[in-house]
Amino acid sequence: MHQGTDRVAGEEHHEAQPLGAIPRQRRKEESAPPPARQAPKGREASEAREARRARRLLRLLPTPTGTPFTFGYLLVLVGTSLFMEFADQDTVSAVLRESSTDVAHLGETPLLVLVASALWVVGGLTSPYVVGFALVLTALERRIGGWRTAGVFLLGHVVATLATEIPVGLSVVAGHLPESSLHRLDYGISFGLMASVGALAGLLVPWPRVVVLGGVGAMLLHDLFELSSPLADWGHPLALLLGVACWPLLRRVVAARGVVTRGAGPSRRAPRGVRLRARAPDRR
Repeated sequence: MHQGTDRVAGEEHHEAQPLGAIPRQRRKEESAPPPARQAPKGREASEAREARRARRLLRLLPTPTGTPFTFGYLLVLVGTSLFMEFADQDTVSAVLRESSTDVAHLGETPLLVLVASALWVVGGLTSPYVVGFALVLTALERRIGGWRTAGVFLLGHVVATLATEIPVGLSVVAGHLPESSLHRLDYGISFGLMASVGALAGLLVPWPRVVVLGGVGAMLLHDLFELSSPLADWGHPLALLLGVACWPLLRRVVAARGVVTRGAGPSRRAPRGVRLRARAPDRR
């Protein structure tokens, strides 16, 4: 007679031991590798690309935490530009005259006017200098920090201003210029911006560096040929060269900070023996 069994199918599992005579046997749990993780497709991949593109674009703009110097300075420039646009024009003219770095004011209150003249943008918010300021100083500050960026900007602003105004004063004393030249209106951020452009160019890889210096240099040469504003037309190339003169120091700073960005970074002429550290997380 057919007899039942006390074993229930599937209740217990006894693993068969591999046979010693048959090679390349695996246990059941080793029989297949874990499934490979599939890359996101379709909509997920598109969203990932858009997110990366948005992060790159945000790095071009100043932020309170990532670039505090540029962000704060830009807010000041926006405020003074709005004042120029909407305030009483007689009041605006009087404030600008008191902020001018002409020879007369430099002889009376040099520190005050050197600071005050850098708080205004010629042309206000519609000036291309506003956009250039935001992009150039943001890129520079992300590489060398806020204090050094402020130092480069101040170097170009102060030195180029003095280098263009002192000859005017000497020419007036010598009788080559009228006395009214001592009171010419002179203010703006362009000298500091040009120094920042020159400094930033030294931190770019070769081709972007050539494009930046070539484009800006051609613009400045065109202004020199026209010479519509002699003080600015001579001051801008000088400020650009001051920024270029900062390359050796700034390259050492970038190498020490270990800043590496796509399309820009330390020059190949950075000091030998300095190994770049891992890139720090973005601050925003």
